[in-house]
Amino acid sequence: MQAHRHVVPPLAERGRLVLDEEQLREWGRELGRASSPPLLITLTGDLGAGKTTLAQAICEGYGVEEPVTSPSYALVQRYSAPRSPVYHVDLYRLDSPSQLTNIGWDDMVSEHAVIIVEWPERAGPRVPEDHLPIEIDYSAGDPHRRLLLAG
Repeated sequence: MQAHRHVVPPLAERGRLVLDEEQLREWGRELGRASSPPLLITLTGDLGAGKTTLAQAICEGYGVEEPVTSPSYALVQRYSAPRSPVYHVDLYRLDSPSQLTNIGWDDMVSEHAVIIVEWPERAGPRVPEDHLPIEIDYSAGDPHRRLLLAG
């Protein structure tokens, strides 16, 4: 994969943004519009922090027209978009990186696609080094805002 740090929207390059839900969605849509395959985006954060919300917005900005749902039980959802397929992957239920083979991980990461991965720490060393990491955390003192760390 090529370096993709250039797709991070302004004001976030290796920086922090504190956003409400609508701002998080708009940031995600902007990231989706700016993205080009192949691209692997990792989303890290606690349960309920907004990973799926951000994934939905990235997909929308990238051109996915169908509803984007959480892949918590299916583990992988594949969507069509004009520029390439989009894979939304949730690794929360995996016990070890060796289980990635069962979901077609190697084929996914070698495909000309956008791949959005929730709970990437479950993949261990099998996450390609050249990926776009995004961390979402709760903003101290404001349950309606999220701290976004990108790049």
